[in-house]
Amino acid sequence: MAVEALIQVLLVYSPAPRDVREVHLQLALGCTVGQAIQASGLLQSFACIDLDKAVLGIWGRKVSLKQTLRENDRLEIYRPLRVDPKIARRERFVRQGARTAGLFVRKRAGAKAGY
Repeated sequence: MAVEALIQVLLVYSPAPRDVREVHLQLALGCTVGQAIQASGLLQSFACIDLDKAVLGIWGRKVSLKQTLRENDRLEIYRPLRVDPKIARRERFVRQGARTAGLFVRKRAGAKAGY
């Protein structure tokens, strides 16, 4: 009687800001990223996930659906950005004003602005 080796994998997906779904999986040794996502059931819960277009990663590094998983991997499904981060930062700066952002938050008493 052969015992199949199992690995522990954490699958993480965030459908919306501040909403993180974690699925702990026990998978067969040699399982791929695509097989893990199928086994998680996230595709049935979130129809918006398109594996053909989705960006996937293990511990923050991009991987493909064919990548083999290892013990204690953290598999991540990334959703597309809605706003370019540079534009968002610029808009936040305009909204907050120069006196409450970056170098201008704290200044020495009697110092000029920006020093």
